Amino acid sequence: MAYRKTPAEISRLDAARERLIACATEVVADVGWAQASVAAVADAAGIAAGSVYQHFSSKAELAVEVFRRAAGREVEVLGEVLAGEGDPVERLGRGVEVFARRALENRGLAYALLAAPAEPAVGAERLEFRRRYRALFAEVVREGVAAGQLPPQNAEITAAALTGAVGEVLVDPLGHPGEAAPQAAASQAPPQALLADLVAAALRCAGAPTD
Repeated sequence: MAYRKTPAEISRLDAARERLIACATEVVADVGWAQASVAAVADAAGIAAGSVYQHFSSKAELAVEVFRRAAGREVEVLGEVLAGEGDPVERLGRGVEVFARRALENRGLAYALLAAPAEPAVGAERLEFRRRYRALFAEVVREGVAAGQLPPQNAEITAAALTGAVGEVLVDPLGHPGEAAPQAAASQAPPQALLADLVAAALRCAGAPTD
């Protein structure tokens, strides 16, 4: 008869896996994908490197899970804001602000999700999540057009432009893992000013009326 894990063993393994993912996320936020070796993650989790392979077959598999968890949370939050209270233009501006603010509050992880060099498996996930961001932006743009608050336009193209622009604007302020934010960028655009400028640019991109 094949051995079956007991509920207690399954619970223990699940808890260990979750802790490993949490530790790996912290390591990636601190040093980026390239330096987040299996040994570094194992050390952060207080286990032997070989124990990591009880849960993940490779560093790439672990990295993909870290990316999916962290990026998935950002998609979830953005989706909640864009589908929340207010008219489409208000929700669009609020969504961009919340996304950017969350990134600036966790610069290391945000840089890893948006721009840090990563192995192909993570790069593929990054592209997939950009499609998810685009879909969310496209929906609120379509609502704005239907409500007469935004001019007629291809919502998919506008959403793609918004997704790319927001990420590009944030790259330099986020800096690189373990480094301070670039001084020039920090002095020219304090966080609140940067957020205001980014929201204004996003609304202009969608054709929202300006005062």
